[in-house]
Amino acid sequence: MKKFNITVNGVSYEVDVEEVGQGGAPQAVTQAAPQAAPQPVAKPAAPKQAAPKKEEAPAAPAGSEIIEAPMPGNIWKVLVKAGDQVEEGQALVILEAMKMENEIGAPAAGTVAKVHVEEGASVDSGDVLVSLN
Repeated sequence: MKKFNITVNGVSYEVDVEEVGQGGAPQAVTQAAPQAAPQPVAKPAAPKQAAPKKEEAPAAPAGSEIIEAPMPGNIWKVLVKAGDQVEEGQALVILEAMKMENEIGAPAAGTVAKVHVEEGASVDSGDVLVSLN
């Protein structure tokens, strides 16, 4: 039987663990009452690492409106192409997320400058879907 001290959520416990060989039946493991209040141990702060940079969105022409994915998902259908005139609120793409089809609409009237995704593509939140002039 081996004794171990284990600390869980700041509370130290003494446990007895029995090693079981081949063919042996496991026996009960006993647990002693928690020991006196543990003394917190100061740990040195881990060096901060820079968060991985997300790829920059493609540059859009000056004065254009960028429509980004509001959530991660798959592009189920692209409803417009470059050069199309769109009205405010008109659906541009249908994004499937969490088993639901979400219409991503134009925030303002304009002309589609570029469609940055294609049907079946996976997108993350914030990925550029369409740019408008």
